[in-house]
Amino acid sequence: MSGPPADETHGGAAGPALVVGMAGSGKTTVGRLLAERLGWIYRDADDFHSPDARAGMAAGRALTDIDRGPWLDAIAAWLDHAIATGRPAVVSCSALKRAYRDRLLRGRPEVRLVYLHGTPELIAARLAARQGHFFPAGLLESQLADFEEPEPDEHPLVVEIDQPPEAIVAALVPLLRPSTGSGRPEGGPRNSRPPG
Repeated sequence: MSGPPADETHGGAAGPALVVGMAGSGKTTVGRLLAERLGWIYRDADDFHSPDARAGMAAGRALTDIDRGPWLDAIAAWLDHAIATGRPAVVSCSALKRAYRDRLLRGRPEVRLVYLHGTPELIAARLAARQGHFFPAGLLESQLADFEEPEPDEHPLVVEIDQPPEAIVAALVPLLRPSTGSGRPEGGPRNSRPPG
């Protein structure tokens, strides 16, 4: 692992986990399962969108950076509250651009970044099969255009999504618990940038 162990980074405290990736990468499923396994509170970033933003996305309109500003601020405020009250938490969020992640991570060294990596083909197939979600598959192109992979200096825990969510969570749990995280389980996430 290129980043410091979790317990060195957070002084033994359980800091919040920010689970990022494109729509269709399984952020909500993995985030919810992860919080359940750890006994932490959970929120999905979609909950922080305004009704207007949700309606716009449902109609196929991609959000602009200006649209996303209040959304990111609301997520950041929730993270601050979780940190201030000592309540370990997981939040899943697309955070497609480095600037978005910086807005959520800067000044919050307790937060661990978890990146769910998958090929565009796999994500497109998942979106095409998804039912009843306000984010249409047609917006994947705009996400791919905006997406900036987490860089090594962000110290992401990178995990491939071509495996069951339970396997992803099983690999992440020991890395996010307060007294562990000095090693990477076999087949688990890594602190590095995936190829291409």
